[in-house]
Amino acid sequence: MERAGRLIAKWKLRPNCVTPEQLARAAWPAAVGRRIALRTGRVLLVRSSLVVEVEDDTWRRQLFALRGQILRKLEEVLGPGIVSDVEFRLAFPRRQPQREQTPPGAAGAPGLDEADRIQDPVFRRLYRIARKRASA
Repeated sequence: MERAGRLIAKWKLRPNCVTPEQLARAAWPAAVGRRIALRTGRVLLVRSSLVVEVEDDTWRRQLFALRGQILRKLEEVLGPGIVSDVEFRLAFPRRQPQREQTPPGAAGAPGLDEADRIQDPVFRRLYRIARKRASA
């Protein structure tokens, strides 16, 4: 009994009915398994090369080592000729280092008064008046 993916790939339907990319996208979880499919992002078919986005460099290296097995499994699921190569790319670029920001209301924050940390508006005003009298 033939797999549905192979049968659909052989059909001579309208070109817009089911594209090879849609077939490859649907076959990806069946070829690699659910765990790996959850760790990968977008799957694109560029010519006959399947481009798969992964979340980090460790996954990319590990999947690249399994590339031969993945290609055999894809050919088993899809049939020959649809996918001839698999490429793994990082999906999320690394964040650049950011400067530390002082949270609002913290001591030493520019433009903020220590009285701003007092929740009650009456006590806040009394504190400011008392501080003003003490400094005068």
